[in-house]
Amino acid sequence: MEPVTVAPSDYDDILTPEAIGFIVALDREFGARRVQLLDRRRRRRTTRTSEMDFLPETAHIRNDTSWTVAPPAEDLMDRRVEITGPPERKMTINALNSGAKVWMADFEDATAPTWDNILSGQRNLRDALDGTLGFTAADGREYEVGTTLPTIMVRPRGWHLPECHVRIGGRAVSASLVDFGLYLFHCGQRQIERGSGPYFYLPKLESHLEARLWNDVFVSAQRLLGIPRGTIRATVLVETLPAAFEMEEILWELREHSAGLNAGRWDYLFSMIKNRPDVVLPERSQLTMTAPFMRAYTELLVRTAHRRGAHAIGGMAAVIPSRDPVAGRRALHQVRQDKRREVGDGFDGSWVAHPALVETCREVFDQWLGFEPNQIVRQREDVRVTAADLLDVRPGGVEVTEVALRTSASVALRYVAAWLGGRGAVALGGLMEDAATAEICRTQLWQWIHRGTPTDYGVPVTAGLVHRMLREELDVLAETGALDEESARCFGQARTLLSVLLTERVCPEFLTLPAYLRHMTGSKPAESPVIAA
Repeated sequence: MEPVTVAPSDYDDILTPEAIGFIVALDREFGARRVQLLDRRRRRRTTRTSEMDFLPETAHIRNDTSWTVAPPAEDLMDRRVEITGPPERKMTINALNSGAKVWMADFEDATAPTWDNILSGQRNLRDALDGTLGFTAADGREYEVGTTLPTIMVRPRGWHLPECHVRIGGRAVSASLVDFGLYLFHCGQRQIERGSGPYFYLPKLESHLEARLWNDVFVSAQRLLGIPRGTIRATVLVETLPAAFEMEEILWELREHSAGLNAGRWDYLFSMIKNRPDVVLPERSQLTMTAPFMRAYTELLVRTAHRRGAHAIGGMAAVIPSRDPVAGRRALHQVRQDKRREVGDGFDGSWVAHPALVETCREVFDQWLGFEPNQIVRQREDVRVTAADLLDVRPGGVEVTEVALRTSASVALRYVAAWLGGRGAVALGGLMEDAATAEICRTQLWQWIHRGTPTDYGVPVTAGLVHRMLREELDVLAETGALDEESARCFGQARTLLSVLLTERVCPEFLTLPAYLRHMTGSKPAESPVIAA
């Protein structure tokens, strides 16, 4: 067999030979299929988006009204408030003490995938289940987890990402399988003994075939670890345009392990921009959930999930409460209105990014649901969505304001710099930004440049104009003394990376992939120990 190399770390309790052997077994069984499906993604992107439609070859699945997914696990019946965030130690404690029904430990968009971040996150999850998770701040304040934990779910990284710190014969293994495998190996049985189970969120799927791959991974992993089949449950984030056309098929493939669908709206906007480069969308602040294509997507999601007996979970409230009383009340009012729209549409729960938003979200869902754990019985038979509805962008004559242009450039630059420095969830301008919102900014800048979109002050957006704004943003940071040597290095790398991505002829598929491969791959293989697996 080919040698298995693993980068050095201080996490021998996590990277045990048995755990590595489990991951390698999964990658050897499913790695080739993953590569084939990623190749299929690239081929599909060459198809004209205007020709996208529901699949004729799977019409029998959509037309069969007799099937449903497995009944919800007991501790996934009530999901009215879910808090998300990186499994960093202090943020993990805050999330577990937030009062939310569910905490999603996010190894994907909210975590910069340094080797230390990935492994410390796994250790934090294990320690939380063992009751040994604590944290002492620099000022001496101590944090510990309360006696009642929310239901824990884990979002591994997407199929497109490699984990270069674990290699088989020099080939990087799937980051999805590393995150999934380490958590299931160390925490699966712990969760079962608590009366819960190993539950997951699956990001950035683009087809039911990718969902089938996950289901096969679940079946194999449960067999290898002696866990009863069907114990694993997974909620799929519908956050790509292609997946919106295959929601029923995705549920069908995962039906014995399904825990529902989630409206990953920020990534969905990013996917819409990426898949429709010919249709110029307005700035992010104007892309609200009332836009026709967003209404079609979310209403179809609720109808599809409930029709098959599954939860429909709403999108993220990314607001960070302000210390300014007026601004704070305004922000909470916006969150409340957004959650009222979701619960009125039929969603069974929703996401928040900050513990201070949990109460507001819970109040809205409590008022509607009362003592019922969910509203899956609402079938939304009134909803009729066509392919044209999902593609109904109606852009009109888009002009970009200078404020929007500078904001997009600033958020992209500041977020990428923070990400390269090891932080995946970053507070910027009153919002908790993650990779998904940075991707919106980056793809919009690319689209405005390549379409020569006019500004409101009479000149088109060009690469030169955006590059100048990036440089000016750096100059302001330097003048205010905000850059030490390490942050200056990260900002320089971020500016260079964005400058390259924004001038590519075809919109690059992901920002995080080249950023990871160029700047975060860590130890050289020669420095990595060989583990027999």
